[in-house]
Amino acid sequence: MTEPPEPSADRPARLAPTGSRSATVRATAAGVIVSLLLVIAIVLGSRLLENFDSALLPYAVATVFLAFGVAYRYTVWVSAPGARRLFKKGWGSLFSVANFRKAPTALPKMIATYLGFQKFLGARSHARWAAHQLIFWGCILASLITFPLTWGWFTFTSGSGAGPSYEMRIWGFKIIGFDSLNILGWLMFHGLDIAAVLVIPGASYFLWRRMKDRGAITGQRFGYDLVPLIALIVIAVTGLLLTFSSIFLHGGGYEFLAILHMVSVVFTLIYIPFGKFFHIVQRPAAVGMQLFKYTGRQDQEVFGCRRCEEPIDTAPYVENLRGTMRDLSLDFDAWAEYCPRCKRVLRGSAYLSQVKKGFK
Repeated sequence: MTEPPEPSADRPARLAPTGSRSATVRATAAGVIVSLLLVIAIVLGSRLLENFDSALLPYAVATVFLAFGVAYRYTVWVSAPGARRLFKKGWGSLFSVANFRKAPTALPKMIATYLGFQKFLGARSHARWAAHQLIFWGCILASLITFPLTWGWFTFTSGSGAGPSYEMRIWGFKIIGFDSLNILGWLMFHGLDIAAVLVIPGASYFLWRRMKDRGAITGQRFGYDLVPLIALIVIAVTGLLLTFSSIFLHGGGYEFLAILHMVSVVFTLIYIPFGKFFHIVQRPAAVGMQLFKYTGRQDQEVFGCRRCEEPIDTAPYVENLRGTMRDLSLDFDAWAEYCPRCKRVLRGSAYLSQVKKGFK
């Protein structure tokens, strides 16, 4: 039996620093560049602000801050050795011609199952999977409507000024004409309400679970785990109340609800890069890593445990893990070549031979 090497005394196991000044400078520069590109895209896409609705200015400003925050946080994230290796391997696998030749259908399937329908969540809990799907597709629908409208890319125009015939235009070009009184028109004007109806039960389930489940309560943090769910519910509820006010209350309380809705949306957009929602941005790289592991299995490069010879994972993945541990100055990367059971056995043996030995 081959024992993994012990950490050397002159190179202690420690994490490499990630908050260096150079990383901060790069992250700030990336955030500024992305924000400026978005501002330029808003100006050009709205035809030099001709189609830009000034009433939506707070939302547009929030999306610019969102772009800065996402670029900043993402740059800081990939500056860490482990994340940088994940970034390179993940995106390298996504855009690899060799991987496409070996498994041409793998990437579409993983995008659909891992990124779209998140089948891995179903293995944990069918209820959690269903709730996550409601939130995911509700937020996707809301984003596809809200962002283009906010930026002036997406407009509805009526020749009579009051309908019922409307034209949907993107970047000023007519895409489709529709009657607001038929089913298509209703769906067009109530897309955000449909999104809210999807989000409310999903977010409410997770909020209820975090208040009742002992395991969730133990590790949760209010600002990180509860605030995002509360923000989603507030956005969805106030959005539905705006529709209710305009249809049934003849606009009663509309201004107050509009301000409350705007504040909640702006807060959430600014919060996304620095809270739990940031996993939305990280997830595509994880899809690339899944593809990296899948193509390794296609080549039958499965690495066996050095002790029991049971398969651990693909050989490229194990070597990637060892490389990450070396980047982090963790001088026990050979442990990556053992299965979880053998790791426990080796630790137990070391404890009995080294620690308990002195008490015999």
